[in-house]
Amino acid sequence: MDFELRKWNKSDTENFFKYSQNPKVVENMRDAFPSTLEDCRKTVESFSSNEETQQFCRAIVVNGEAVGCIAIFSKNDVYCKSAEIAYWLGEPLWGRGIMSRAIKELCKTAFEQYDTVRIFAEPYAHNIGSRKALEKAGFVLEGTMKKSVYKNGRLFDSCMYALVK
Repeated sequence: MDFELRKWNKSDTENFFKYSQNPKVVENMRDAFPSTLEDCRKTVESFSSNEETQQFCRAIVVNGEAVGCIAIFSKNDVYCKSAEIAYWLGEPLWGRGIMSRAIKELCKTAFEQYDTVRIFAEPYAHNIGSRKALEKAGFVLEGTMKKSVYKNGRLFDSCMYALVK
């Protein structure tokens, strides 16, 4: 399935909210993930006005509609050569290879535009779809962090994946 990565527009707020608030998406995100239409508006506004010096966020667009998000966040201090990748995709688009291709594309851009040598992701261990997308994009599992996440009253494991330049 064809898609494009583009900068967020303020007009994407409704779609951000529509696709991001699916419980199957939310259960795999951090607690700081936007949960109201107003939160989504603020997030999209922030993404659309970002100067992209330390991070860049892209809308994943299919048939002209923003259906997901992917972002790179550069680290600082002793981690200044590393960046974290984060992403989500609306459930109707799962299983079509979009996310693994989006991850590859964004990582290529990050390695070209930033002085980054390592990009990492920390999916929850039970999020098999996310883990497969990372592996298809060339990421390697570096380890499993036992009981590292506390969400919705439960402790569970997360994984450390990385792609090194």
